[in-house]
Amino acid sequence: MIESPPSVPDPRLSAGAARLAPRYDGAFAPEAVQRLLDDSYRLLAEGAAVRTHLIVLAERLADERLDALAHAQGRSTVPVPRVLFVCTGNAGRSQLAAAILTHLAQGRVHVTSAGTDPANDLDLHIAEVLREVGVELPRDLFPKPLTEEVVAAADVVVTMGCGDACPLPAGRRYLDWPVPDPDGAPIERVRAIRDQIGSRVEALLAELTDQPK
Repeated sequence: MIESPPSVPDPRLSAGAARLAPRYDGAFAPEAVQRLLDDSYRLLAEGAAVRTHLIVLAERLADERLDALAHAQGRSTVPVPRVLFVCTGNAGRSQLAAAILTHLAQGRVHVTSAGTDPANDLDLHIAEVLREVGVELPRDLFPKPLTEEVVAAADVVVTMGCGDACPLPAGRRYLDWPVPDPDGAPIERVRAIRDQIGSRVEALLAELTDQPK
Protein backbone atom coordinates (compact mmCIF):
# COMPACT_ATOMS: atom_id res chain seq x y z
CA MET A 1 0.00 0.00 0.00
CA ILE A 2 1.37 3.42 -0.97
CA GLU A 3 1.70 5.79 1.95
CA SER A 4 -0.25 9.00 1.60
CA PRO A 5 1.91 12.11 1.69
CA PRO A 6 1.70 13.86 5.06
CA SER A 7 0.25 17.29 5.30
CA VAL A 8 2.78 20.09 5.63
CA PRO A 9 3.66 21.02 8.27
CA ASP A 10 3.81 17.47 9.61
CA PRO A 11 5.18 16.34 13.00
CA ARG A 12 7.80 14.16 11.34
CA LEU A 13 9.05 17.02 9.20
CA SER A 14 9.20 19.23 12.30
CA ALA A 15 11.37 16.63 14.00
CA GLY A 16 13.69 16.64 11.01
CA ALA A 17 13.93 20.41 11.08
CA ALA A 18 14.81 20.23 14.76
CA ARG A 19 17.72 17.93 13.91
CA LEU A 20 18.94 20.11 11.06
CA ALA A 21 18.65 23.52 12.73
CA PRO A 22 21.60 23.12 15.17
CA ARG A 23 23.94 22.29 12.27
CA TYR A 24 23.19 25.67 10.71
CA ASP A 25 22.83 27.72 13.88
CA GLY A 26 24.00 31.25 13.13
CA ALA A 27 23.50 30.77 9.40
CA PHE A 28 19.77 30.13 9.07
CA ALA A 29 16.84 30.65 11.41
CA PRO A 30 14.93 27.51 12.45
CA GLU A 31 11.93 28.78 10.46
CA ALA A 32 14.04 28.96 7.29
CA VAL A 33 15.27 25.41 7.87
CA GLN A 34 11.68 24.22 8.28
CA ARG A 35 10.57 25.94 5.07
CA LEU A 36 13.37 24.41 3.05
CA LEU A 37 12.68 20.97 4.51
CA ASP A 38 8.97 21.29 3.65
CA ASP A 39 9.92 22.30 0.12
CA SER A 40 12.35 19.39 -0.20
CA TYR A 41 9.55 17.02 0.78
CA ARG A 42 7.27 18.52 -1.86
CA LEU A 43 9.93 18.17 -4.55
CA LEU A 44 10.43 14.50 -3.78
CA ALA A 45 6.73 13.74 -3.37
CA GLU A 46 5.82 15.20 -6.77
CA GLY A 47 7.38 12.35 -8.72
CA ALA A 48 7.54 9.56 -6.15
CA ALA A 49 5.87 6.25 -6.96
CA VAL A 50 6.36 5.07 -3.37
CA ARG A 51 6.40 7.52 -0.47
CA THR A 52 7.44 5.20 2.35
CA HIS A 53 10.80 6.86 3.05
CA LEU A 54 10.13 10.40 1.85
CA ILE A 55 10.46 11.99 5.28
CA VAL A 56 14.01 10.66 5.69
CA LEU A 57 14.97 11.48 2.10
CA ALA A 58 13.56 14.99 2.39
CA GLU A 59 15.73 15.64 5.45
CA ARG A 60 18.83 14.50 3.57
CA LEU A 61 17.95 16.62 0.54
CA ALA A 62 17.30 19.64 2.76
CA ASP A 63 20.68 19.15 4.47
CA GLU A 64 22.41 19.16 1.08
CA ARG A 65 20.52 22.29 0.01
CA LEU A 66 21.28 24.10 3.26
CA ASP A 67 24.97 23.26 2.96
CA ALA A 68 24.99 24.54 -0.62
CA LEU A 69 23.11 27.70 0.32
CA ALA A 70 25.51 28.41 3.18
CA HIS A 71 28.44 28.03 0.81
CA ALA A 72 26.90 30.22 -1.89
CA GLN A 73 26.24 32.94 0.68
CA GLY A 74 29.79 32.85 1.99
CA ARG A 75 28.85 31.17 5.27
CA SER A 76 30.97 28.10 4.68
CA THR A 77 34.75 28.03 4.99
CA VAL A 78 35.42 24.65 3.35
CA PRO A 79 38.30 25.52 0.97
CA VAL A 80 37.78 22.90 -1.74
CA PRO A 81 36.26 23.18 -5.22
CA ARG A 82 32.66 22.04 -5.58
CA VAL A 83 31.57 19.93 -8.56
CA LEU A 84 27.98 19.16 -9.52
CA PHE A 85 27.16 16.35 -11.95
CA VAL A 86 23.76 16.54 -13.67
CA CYS A 87 21.93 14.12 -15.94
CA THR A 88 18.24 13.61 -16.58
CA GLY A 89 17.37 10.94 -14.02
CA ASN A 90 20.32 11.16 -11.57
CA ALA A 91 20.21 7.41 -11.85
CA GLY A 92 23.16 6.55 -14.09
CA ARG A 93 25.77 8.86 -15.55
CA SER A 94 25.77 11.54 -12.86
CA GLN A 95 25.84 8.89 -10.12
CA LEU A 96 28.80 7.14 -11.77
CA ALA A 97 30.71 10.39 -12.11
CA ALA A 98 29.98 11.56 -8.58
CA ALA A 99 30.95 8.22 -7.04
CA ILE A 100 34.21 7.99 -8.97
CA LEU A 101 35.23 11.59 -8.23
CA THR A 102 34.36 11.21 -4.54
CA HIS A 103 36.47 8.04 -4.41
CA LEU A 104 39.46 9.55 -6.19
CA ALA A 105 39.39 13.00 -4.60
CA GLN A 106 39.47 11.75 -1.01
CA GLY A 107 38.03 14.98 0.36
CA ARG A 108 39.88 17.35 -1.97
CA VAL A 109 36.67 18.10 -3.91
CA HIS A 110 33.10 18.51 -2.69
CA VAL A 111 30.90 16.39 -4.98
CA THR A 112 27.14 16.41 -5.56
CA SER A 113 24.83 15.07 -8.25
CA ALA A 114 21.24 15.69 -9.30
CA GLY A 115 18.73 15.09 -12.06
CA THR A 116 16.47 17.37 -14.05
CA ASP A 117 13.77 14.68 -13.96
CA PRO A 118 14.79 12.27 -11.18
CA ALA A 119 14.12 8.57 -11.56
CA ASN A 120 12.68 6.44 -8.77
CA ASP A 121 15.83 4.33 -8.41
CA LEU A 122 19.33 3.89 -9.76
CA ASP A 123 19.82 2.29 -13.17
CA LEU A 124 20.53 -1.43 -13.29
CA HIS A 125 24.22 -2.42 -12.95
CA ILE A 126 25.43 0.99 -11.63
CA ALA A 127 26.41 -0.23 -8.17
CA GLU A 128 27.85 -3.45 -9.60
CA VAL A 129 30.17 -1.84 -12.15
CA LEU A 130 31.41 0.64 -9.56
CA ARG A 131 32.10 -2.15 -7.09
CA GLU A 132 34.19 -3.88 -9.76
CA VAL A 133 36.66 -0.98 -9.68
CA GLY A 134 36.69 -0.59 -5.92
CA VAL A 135 34.10 2.17 -5.61
CA GLU A 136 31.29 1.58 -3.12
CA LEU A 137 28.05 3.52 -3.40
CA PRO A 138 26.37 4.54 -0.14
CA ARG A 139 23.56 2.09 0.54
CA ASP A 140 21.08 4.91 1.11
CA LEU A 141 21.82 6.74 -2.15
CA PHE A 142 18.81 8.00 -4.10
CA PRO A 143 18.12 10.11 -7.24
CA LYS A 144 17.73 13.76 -6.27
CA PRO A 145 16.09 16.69 -8.05
CA LEU A 146 18.22 19.56 -9.29
CA THR A 147 17.81 22.63 -7.10
CA GLU A 148 18.99 26.19 -7.53
CA GLU A 149 21.00 26.03 -4.29
CA VAL A 150 23.33 23.26 -5.46
CA VAL A 151 23.82 24.94 -8.84
CA ALA A 152 24.64 28.27 -7.21
CA ALA A 153 27.17 26.64 -4.87
CA ALA A 154 29.02 24.70 -7.58
CA ASP A 155 32.30 25.89 -9.07
CA VAL A 156 31.97 23.38 -11.92
CA VAL A 157 28.72 21.99 -13.34
CA VAL A 158 29.07 18.91 -15.56
CA THR A 159 26.00 17.99 -17.62
CA MET A 160 25.41 14.69 -19.37
CA GLY A 161 22.41 14.42 -21.64
CA CYS A 162 20.10 16.92 -19.95
CA GLY A 163 20.48 19.64 -22.57
CA ASP A 164 18.91 23.00 -21.78
CA ALA A 165 17.04 21.71 -18.72
CA CYS A 166 19.95 22.69 -16.47
CA PRO A 167 19.91 26.35 -15.31
CA LEU A 168 22.94 28.40 -16.29
CA PRO A 169 23.62 31.16 -13.76
CA ALA A 170 26.58 33.41 -14.41
CA GLY A 171 29.93 32.70 -12.83
CA ARG A 172 29.86 28.93 -13.11
CA ARG A 173 32.06 26.80 -15.28
CA TYR A 174 30.04 24.41 -17.42
CA LEU A 175 31.20 21.22 -19.07
CA ASP A 176 29.00 19.00 -21.21
CA TRP A 177 30.18 15.40 -21.50
CA PRO A 178 28.66 13.48 -24.46
CA VAL A 179 28.37 10.17 -22.65
CA PRO A 180 25.81 7.47 -23.59
CA ASP A 181 22.93 6.74 -21.24
CA PRO A 182 23.37 3.41 -19.38
CA ASP A 183 19.64 3.02 -18.73
CA GLY A 184 18.60 -0.43 -19.97
CA ALA A 185 22.05 -1.22 -21.39
CA PRO A 186 23.74 -4.61 -20.87
CA ILE A 187 26.43 -4.69 -18.22
CA GLU A 188 29.24 -4.76 -20.79
CA ARG A 189 28.00 -1.44 -22.18
CA VAL A 190 27.63 0.00 -18.69
CA ARG A 191 31.24 -0.96 -17.96
CA ALA A 192 32.36 0.94 -21.06
CA ILE A 193 30.36 3.99 -19.98
CA ARG A 194 31.90 3.74 -16.50
CA ASP A 195 35.39 3.73 -17.99
CA GLN A 196 34.63 6.66 -20.30
CA ILE A 197 33.31 8.70 -17.40
CA GLY A 198 36.22 7.60 -15.22
CA SER A 199 38.76 8.95 -17.70
CA ARG A 200 36.99 12.29 -17.84
CA VAL A 201 36.75 12.43 -14.05
CA GLU A 202 40.46 11.73 -13.66
CA ALA A 203 41.29 14.58 -16.03
CA LEU A 204 38.94 16.95 -14.21
CA LEU A 205 40.39 16.03 -10.82
CA ALA A 206 43.92 16.59 -12.07
CA GLU A 207 42.93 20.00 -13.32
CA LEU A 208 41.11 20.99 -10.12
CA THR A 209 43.93 19.88 -7.85
CA ASP A 210 46.81 20.90 -10.13
CA GLN A 211 48.19 17.39 -10.18
CA PRO A 212 49.22 15.23 -13.13
CA LYS A 213 46.78 12.53 -14.15
